[in-house]
Amino acid sequence: MSAALPLLRRMPKGDGHHVIVLPGFTAGDGSTRPLRHLLRDLGYRSHGWRLGSNLGPTPEILEGLGALLERVYAQAEAPVSIVGWSLGGIFARELARAAPEQVRQVVTLGSPIQMVAEDGSSAQMIWKRLQRLHSPDFATSRNVRAGYLPHLEVPSTSIYSKTDGVVHWQTALTRRTERAENIRVYGSHCGLGFNNSALFAVADRLAQAEGEWSHFRAPLWMRGAYPCSDDLDVDRLPGDGLSVA
Repeated sequence: MSAALPLLRRMPKGDGHHVIVLPGFTAGDGSTRPLRHLLRDLGYRSHGWRLGSNLGPTPEILEGLGALLERVYAQAEAPVSIVGWSLGGIFARELARAAPEQVRQVVTLGSPIQMVAEDGSSAQMIWKRLQRLHSPDFATSRNVRAGYLPHLEVPSTSIYSKTDGVVHWQTALTRRTERAENIRVYGSHCGLGFNNSALFAVADRLAQAEGEWSHFRAPLWMRGAYPCSDDLDVDRLPGDGLSVA
């Protein structure tokens, strides 16, 4: 990130609250280390998940996620923010749905939150190999697209790219409300955790005072980095060739 230092110096500073960062499918804490280090530099208390590789919704991972949120919430003595990359973002939203009193806000990076089990996937082969390890209860709870479920009780931001290359961008959209938004950036799925525009948006979202959340508005000097975002159109879901990582 050394080449981005001038931009990083202009990112809004944090208020010291705790932030959990969750990795994508088959990834671990190593993939989110640069993001967590950035958040620490900005003044946050950032936490990896310490659950090894993300093998999907295994009972051990689901139990570990719940315990992680409870532990960090107890340590913080206040609601915590959760940033999730790809599948990590799906987990982040499920945590917020299950324990909204413990979550301050959710930010997802290229997370296919609208996908259900029947959709095709570029990671389908490895997902199927690992599926015997997955909790059937999680699959049952995910048989309805997020667009048809009640809104999250906490603010949420979905950062996505139409040139993602792994996740179909329509599946990453959330329903826009007074406390939910989509932010479009340029870049690839695998680069979102290092993407300057995505990082600035994450920092901007987290810097909002608790209880004073508002939609993202890029500063004038950065507006060219954020093309016009899209709203979720449930009539276009599912699409053809949808993919997930």
